[in-house]
Amino acid sequence: MAKGWAGEDAAQEQIDATVKDAIDRARSQLGRGPSLPNCEECGADIPQARRDALPGVRLCLACQESRDRATKSFSGYNRRGSKDSQLR
Repeated sequence: MAKGWAGEDAAQEQIDATVKDAIDRARSQLGRGPSLPNCEECGADIPQARRDALPGVRLCLACQESRDRATKSFSGYNRRGSKDSQLR
């Protein structure tokens, strides 16, 4: 599949690296330690069911949803290396 100076497995290595980066990024966002009884941002009670389901939770559901919306999504797609971007 790959031609020129790239090895035969170059495309698969790039895919594997992208997947590994996405997994590492997701793991880094997981909570650690004990969950808080109250939200760090607004001070609202965090329900026991949420604390049991997510170890290390620090935000109430409303604040977490607000933070998730504010965070830009990352596709992990390398557009600089795509053929479409080279044709433009």
